[in-house]
Amino acid sequence: MKYIIFIIIVLLALLIVGLVIRKKHTAEIERLEKKKLQIQHYPIFEELTKIKNLNMNGQTEELFERWRNKWTEVVDVDIIKIDSMLFDAEEYIDRFKFKKASVVEKDIEDYLNRCDQIKNEILSELDELIGSEEKNRIEMEQLKEQYRSARKTLLAHQYSFGPALANLEKMFEEFPQKFEEYDKLTGEGNYLNARETVLYLSEKSKKMNELINEIPALLTEIQTKIPASIHELRTGQREMEEQSYYLQHLELTEHLDQIEEELKKLEEEMANLNVTHVAERIQEINDEIDNFYDLLEKEVYAKDYVDKNCDLAYKTLNEVLKATREVSTEAEYVQNSYRLPKEEAEIPKIGLKQLEVIQKRFEVLLSRVREEKSAYSSLQEELMEISNEIERIQEVQEEFSNRLKNLRIDENKARTKLNSLKKMLQETDRMLHKANIPGIPEEMDARLEEAEEQLFVVMQSLQEVPLNMNLVNSNLDKAEKCIQNVQKQAKEMIENVMLIERIIQYGNRYRSNPNVHELLLQAEEAFHNFRYIKALELAAEAVELAEPGAIKRIEELVQEEVFEKTKQ
Repeated sequence: MKYIIFIIIVLLALLIVGLVIRKKHTAEIERLEKKKLQIQHYPIFEELTKIKNLNMNGQTEELFERWRNKWTEVVDVDIIKIDSMLFDAEEYIDRFKFKKASVVEKDIEDYLNRCDQIKNEILSELDELIGSEEKNRIEMEQLKEQYRSARKTLLAHQYSFGPALANLEKMFEEFPQKFEEYDKLTGEGNYLNARETVLYLSEKSKKMNELINEIPALLTEIQTKIPASIHELRTGQREMEEQSYYLQHLELTEHLDQIEEELKKLEEEMANLNVTHVAERIQEINDEIDNFYDLLEKEVYAKDYVDKNCDLAYKTLNEVLKATREVSTEAEYVQNSYRLPKEEAEIPKIGLKQLEVIQKRFEVLLSRVREEKSAYSSLQEELMEISNEIERIQEVQEEFSNRLKNLRIDENKARTKLNSLKKMLQETDRMLHKANIPGIPEEMDARLEEAEEQLFVVMQSLQEVPLNMNLVNSNLDKAEKCIQNVQKQAKEMIENVMLIERIIQYGNRYRSNPNVHELLLQAEEAFHNFRYIKALELAAEAVELAEPGAIKRIEELVQEEVFEKTKQ
């Protein structure tokens, strides 16, 4: 009984699956049928009637016949074939032969796609043909108008086109022939071939308009503007040479001769309508001419600079030479009292040697100016270099002179600072002896003696002849650091003594504690032996043992007390 039920369930399941698949295939057949009807009933023949407005000759007639035959074949052959395949597919579905049905459905889809592609190709070619006729008509009207306008301009301004006129007229002769060719193709219904003629004329017309617009301007440059600039440059060169300008280094005459020869060749190229190359070269020639103007202008400015600054530079040179000699004499005198580093002592001598070289360069420069055989731009560069070098030497010598003058000031500052350091050390010593402390540790005495020795070294260096201020200042810095360090340690030691006394006084209330008492006894012994750091550590340990946190409060009280004494 169980097996029978199982078999029934399986059969039902297979039936349900089969029905579902059948429904799916039925839906696909309906879709294909709908697509077939859309293709079959598309009004292709109505679309083809649009070309009835065109000349039904030649190419148009051939295209019409080809499109009509192709679509007739689709309707009479392919569609009937598709109907037969749809019928076969439906039979396969009814018999649950789904695999065969799928194969047929795929073949139907391929047939339909091919038919749809044929339809789209016909419509596309039809649109191209009809569009070509309309575009041809509009563009040809524009081309004829452009031709008439260009022809009118050419006839009215023949002189403006010079040697290019003959080849331009040859270009114009081609247009009427092409117009006739277009009319013939259109009349024969060959609209696509006529389109090619229109495109060819469009390109020619564009080129023709460019030539008509550019050639007169280029010829004006070649025949008028550039020759005028060349004449102006030659005139300017002649006038400047009459005013003693040296311009041979520019080779202006040779360059201008070359340009005049090239202008003749460019005019010949204009006759052959090589406009692009001519335009590029004319731009380059104009840039060269502008550069020649700039070079001549540079010579004018250079002469003005030389005329204005030559005497000034000579005067400055003599002033710096005189000042450097004075600095050299001053340096020899100063070296009797002060020791100068070797490289510094040589500064005036080096400056004098450099100025002697510059003096010779300046003499050569003056001779070149008098001879009038050098370009002023070159003379200007040399004069500027000499002036800059003089200015540099002047700055070096002034800086050295100021250092010499500052030596006496530095010596006085050093002696004043020495006295200040002596006073600071004496105050530190007095502060230690006036302080209520058991005694001064040997270490502090050693530091005081070291500070006195540093002061003695400074005094000794100040007594040397000649005086070495670098050494003096170095010794002063060492002495200052040493004394400042001693003063700082002295103040810290006095503050520590006050702190120890306050801590021991505070800790006396806890003497009943044996450990506290023992630590305080050790602190007192170290205190009387001038071991203040050790005493502070032991006393602080004792008080913290009895009352944690008390040391911080005691330190704050001592700092306030020290601050009050400092104010007094």
